[in-house]
Amino acid sequence: MDDFALVINAGSSSLKFCVCRRPRNESWRLEARGQIEGIGTSPRLCAKGADGRVLVENTLADVRDGRTALDTVAAWLRSNYGGERVLGIGHRVVHGGMRYARPVVVNRQVLSDLYELVPLAPLHQPHNLAAIEAVCQRLPGVPQVACFDTSFHLGHTQVAQVVPLPQEICRSGLIRYGFHGLSYEYVASILPTMAPEIAKRRVIVAHLGSGASLCAINAGKSVDTTMSFTALDGLCMGTRPGTMDPGVVLFLFQSLGLSAKEVETILYKKSGLLGISGISSDMRDLLGRAEPEARLAVDYFVYRIAKEIGSLAAVLGGIDGLVFTAGIGENSPEIRRRICEACEWLGVELDRQANADRGPRISVPNSKVSTWVIPTNEELMIAQHTGRLLGLT
Repeated sequence: MDDFALVINAGSSSLKFCVCRRPRNESWRLEARGQIEGIGTSPRLCAKGADGRVLVENTLADVRDGRTALDTVAAWLRSNYGGERVLGIGHRVVHGGMRYARPVVVNRQVLSDLYELVPLAPLHQPHNLAAIEAVCQRLPGVPQVACFDTSFHLGHTQVAQVVPLPQEICRSGLIRYGFHGLSYEYVASILPTMAPEIAKRRVIVAHLGSGASLCAINAGKSVDTTMSFTALDGLCMGTRPGTMDPGVVLFLFQSLGLSAKEVETILYKKSGLLGISGISSDMRDLLGRAEPEARLAVDYFVYRIAKEIGSLAAVLGGIDGLVFTAGIGENSPEIRRRICEACEWLGVELDRQANADRGPRISVPNSKVSTWVIPTNEELMIAQHTGRLLGLT
């Protein structure tokens, strides 16, 4: 059998992984995809093959943290791929800062640089790096590659990157970075085959999940995006507020007397859909609820997206395509319908049946703005980068 590359996406309560294989003279392909969810509470391992067949679905007795989760995944991999060799491991790392404009082979200096960026992505970066450290200890001879969510956006113009604070402060690295870059990079790479009529034109991609953002893309390149210096900016998200008056943060400190840690917890874990509704951060839950607070949370989510689509359309000078991706974007016809209706003024004409059927094209044939549902595949993007850097392609 062929050797394989492993892709790891480590979060605070989940560890996602993919096994990717590249037979001789062929492209990388997904062999298996899985995750351990509920780490520290009710851990559960599940994995499926590329054909959707369930490979494992087990409740776990004792997975306390990311390291024990990685051990569990390693044991499952040994039982299924024990006779094969891991050629390399690719990791999703949320923040690469200004230094890392492309994926990089990990060494101690790279790790040191990435730890300095933890304050800019406290919800994700520590878990991403902990997984790399754990692999270093358990598989010291296997090369690792860090792939960054910020890299796809680092070609923005200066005016799109600038943070309007004093220059002496901005010299410390304050720019508008943008995130979800691996997802946007994948969508841009697949447009020539899935939607060739918009691949070289002006497209807004909506990555809508528990974390949510929009990206303006022209001819396959990122022009602007709604996230900024951190992953708090832009759209309303599951537990993050998105754009709001910076004076609100001053109010939390000065008038309510909250500590920095308390404010960080509010902004990253208690705001957004959860904060507005007081019920749930999960869009599926909110769409099924009748409470006014749940309806307001959904309304605000759609409102902010429609507003930012208008802003990015202005940046692009008009749009030719709109693409929905990620968990909500791929799986919620209701949210897609509401956003498309709010964007009719731009020339979006929704095909309701195609939308209900999840597309891939969900606009009518003569729609001025061609509208699509395209599943993202960050893991495949990471596998491709890993293969190129390690000379496996």
